[in-house]
Amino acid sequence: MNDRSSLPQNPRLPRRPFAIGPYQFANNLILAPMAGITDRPFRTLCRRLGAGLAVAEMVAANTALWGSRKSLRRLDYRGEQGPIAAQIVGSNPAEMAEAAKVNLGLGAHIIDINMGCPAKKVCKVAAGSALLRDEILVGRILDAVVAAVDAPVTLKIRTGWSPENRNALQIARIAREAGIAALTVHGRTRACHYGVPAEYDTIRAIRESVALPLIANGDIATAEQARRILDYTGADAIMIGRAAQGRPWIFRDIAAGLAPDAPDAPASDGIHAPSGIPPKDWIKDILSAHLEELYMFYGSHGVRIARKHIAWYCRHLPGAAGFREDINRTETPTDQLSRVLAFFDQCPDTENEAA
Repeated sequence: MNDRSSLPQNPRLPRRPFAIGPYQFANNLILAPMAGITDRPFRTLCRRLGAGLAVAEMVAANTALWGSRKSLRRLDYRGEQGPIAAQIVGSNPAEMAEAAKVNLGLGAHIIDINMGCPAKKVCKVAAGSALLRDEILVGRILDAVVAAVDAPVTLKIRTGWSPENRNALQIARIAREAGIAALTVHGRTRACHYGVPAEYDTIRAIRESVALPLIANGDIATAEQARRILDYTGADAIMIGRAAQGRPWIFRDIAAGLAPDAPDAPASDGIHAPSGIPPKDWIKDILSAHLEELYMFYGSHGVRIARKHIAWYCRHLPGAAGFREDINRTETPTDQLSRVLAFFDQCPDTENEAA
C-alpha cells in the first residue's frame, strides 16, 4: 500500500478564504456531490489533493430506504476528516428534517439539500430540480430542515426548470429567509441537463441581490476558468464535479493558479507538467492508492466500482480504449490492480497534453 504521507497536501490559500457557518475551510474549492462517485475514498483523496470541502453522495430522505448496502455505504463517514457535508434529496419536509437529524447523528457536520439533480428518476418523484417548479414547497422544506438541526444547512440548485423558467433568484431569496448557510448554483436549467454550456449571468444576479454565501458550479476545469467565474459572478467559492473525475489533483492545480503570487502561465514544478497532466508514474501512484482504498471500503464489489475511475485516470494515455475493455473483464482486486500497474509500466512517456 502506498505511503499516504507522500501524497501532496492542501495547497496555499486561494484569494477568497471561505466558511460555512462556523467552519473555515483551507480554500474555496469544493468537490461536488456525484452519485456513485463521491464515496468516502474519493472524497478523502480529493481533500488530500487540495479540495477544501468534499460533499457526500446524495441519500434519499426517506430513512426507510436506508437499509440497502448502497445507502449504508453512502452514510458511512467513519474516520473521515471533517467538516463532513452530507446531501439529502426528497420532497417531504418532515422526511427531509428527519434525514438531516439522522445524518448529523452519524457524524455529518453540514447538511446539503439537493434541489439540482436533473435525473429523471429523481425528478419524477418531484425531488431534485423538479422542486424548482414549486417555490412554496421549497420554502417549507428549507424551513423544516433548518429548524430541525443545530448545524449549517446549505442548498444546491440549478438556475431553474427550463430556460423559460429561470427562477434561481427567487429561490435564493427564499433560501436567505429560511436561514440557509450557503447556496450552490449550477449554471444550467434542468431542461439543459449538461448539453449546453453553463451560464453565469444568473449567478451574478443572485450575488448582486441576495446576501448569502454563494458557490458557483458548472464547466470549471482550470484555474483560468475558476478565476474568471469568481471575478464575473462575485461568488465566494466554486464547486467542481465532472472535471474531477480521473483528475483528483485538479483542486491542487486550481488552488495554485488562484494563489495571489501565481504566474499567468505556471511552469513545471517537478510534479506537474506545464500543461496540467502529471507524469504517468505519479498518476499510477495516485490511482493505485485510490484502488486500494476502494477495495477496503467495498470489498470485492470495489472491482466494479473501480472500473469507471480507472478509465477516467487513463483516458489521455495511448492504448486507453483497449485497456478499458481489458480492465472491464477483471473480477478480483489482485488481478485488477496488477493489470493497472502493468499498463502504466508499459505505457510510453508521451508529450504532455491538456487535460
